[in-house]
Amino acid sequence: MTDEDGRTSTPLVDEVMKKAAVAWVSAAGGPAVALWCATLDGTVLVVSGPGEQAAPGLADATRAEVTMRGDHGAAIVTWPAQVSRVRPGTEEWETLAPLVAAKRLNAPGPSADLVRRWADEGCALNRLTPAGEPLAGDALPSDSRAEPPRETPAVRAARKPFRLHRVRRR
Repeated sequence: MTDEDGRTSTPLVDEVMKKAAVAWVSAAGGPAVALWCATLDGTVLVVSGPGEQAAPGLADATRAEVTMRGDHGAAIVTWPAQVSRVRPGTEEWETLAPLVAAKRLNAPGPSADLVRRWADEGCALNRLTPAGEPLAGDALPSDSRAEPPRETPAVRAARKPFRLHRVRRR
């Protein structure tokens, strides 16, 4: 159904968004990444950039795919989203950024400082608005959708096992 703002949503998407703290977002055909989010008026708000979470391709995307999961970890609904970036200095930024900052867990300092840092360091505040019929029921994949781990420059050296006592060899 389409509301007066042109947002296409369903009762399922609206209900899932009410409890959302994390959304799996895939932008520009890339892999889905887990992002903390805030919801407001039937949209998902996501911050990414320096000092915040990495969301590859989302800052410049116009479309994305959002998957919401339940408390049990299984996907409940996947829906297409229209992505719009909220720019610092606009009236929309002045309204939304403080609301998102207030929901940011483990934020260093007060939310006003966090909003200022987001603007100064070029962080992206994106609004994800439902823009089409969600995949539901039989349309959801039946497999786990698990992917192999992505390549990373992080390397952990293997350590020798810790032994409390000397081992005698006979």
